Amino acid sequence: MLRTYRDTLSLLGPALPVVSFLGRLPTAMCQLGSLLLVAETSGSLATAGLTGGALAAGQTAAGPVIGRLADRHGQRGIVLAASLANAVAVTALVLAALAGAATGPLMALGALAGATVPQVGPLARTRSVALARRSGADDRLVGAVLSFEGTLDEVSFVLGPALVGLAAALAHPAAALLLAALLLAVCGTAFALHPTARALAPAVSTRTGAAERTRLPGSAHALRATMVLQGAMFGASQAGITALTEELGAPAQAGLVYAAMGVMSAAVGLSMAAVPARIGLTTRWRAATAGLVVLSAPLLLVDSLIALYAVVVVLGAAYAPHLITVFGLTERTVPAARLAESMAFLTSGIVGGQALALALSGRLAEGHGAPAAFAVAVGAAAACAVLSWTVRAASPVRELRPAA
Repeated sequence: MLRTYRDTLSLLGPALPVVSFLGRLPTAMCQLGSLLLVAETSGSLATAGLTGGALAAGQTAAGPVIGRLADRHGQRGIVLAASLANAVAVTALVLAALAGAATGPLMALGALAGATVPQVGPLARTRSVALARRSGADDRLVGAVLSFEGTLDEVSFVLGPALVGLAAALAHPAAALLLAALLLAVCGTAFALHPTARALAPAVSTRTGAAERTRLPGSAHALRATMVLQGAMFGASQAGITALTEELGAPAQAGLVYAAMGVMSAAVGLSMAAVPARIGLTTRWRAATAGLVVLSAPLLLVDSLIALYAVVVVLGAAYAPHLITVFGLTERTVPAARLAESMAFLTSGIVGGQALALALSGRLAEGHGAPAAFAVAVGAAAACAVLSWTVRAASPVRELRPAA
């Protein structure tokens, strides 16, 4: 496994993982940061929730569009424009909140901040896989690349909210969002202009066979659906954790519990490179979804903080295998001309599913307690399992486009 990751780092180089990690960190900071900022400046949790919801909606709707534009026109110009636009939008949201703007303008700026997210995570995956395929790497190394990228995502989504919480405690939530804007402008630009952007040239359309090259197999839509369900698990788990820690008189523990789950998921994600190549992606998908069901079911019974930590941390071990495997299956089944769009759709699906489930589960938790929210998570896990056992992934499609 260590040798595989040495090969991965040698393939990607030292700079690309750093700038891609710092470039995707603001995405993990802005959701919580916008909620805390608007709640503090407006004094209204409802306004904060509407602003955060608008941000999530903007990202969910526009993410695949940015991915599609990157497929068609190359990553460099698209990521550069989106990074700078996102930095401006986030800064405008901060200034408007500090100025006491009304709910409508805050929602509009939140939606703009979400819609301009440069999708560094999905595009980094696309770029890294392209580098691996162009170097003649086997499926094992491609799997290691996806595991590595998945771990960067997991760490960013643990570290991002932690940075926001720290900034809010030591200074003001605005400081966290201004830091996010700075990272977007600097590291998003660095990722856009990194020489590896040439690994994927813009898709070249021809009249003959264009539809066949870009048509998505039915299994790709099932993979997108399972990522929405995975996002629903995240949202429902977050609502349940928040509700239970409040019931137990320890609301400050909610973030730590969720972070512990993320740390476990990241650690297991790195270990995925050690899974023998003879265990195919479909088998891994089914095993991962079975793990989601089995390991999420105990959430319905937890009634203490210690039990919550134990169950949630163990559940985190099933998250990364599912996420990494679905990204791997998508890489193997969609046409290369739509890979960035598909990767962005998966990430946007997680965001959208999480936002919807958080809203629904939060209401259920208020009326019926934490088990009601956790029941949504278990139901989403069961639906993931049904998809994995009823959908057959299409044969690999690996058209490679020439370098720019």
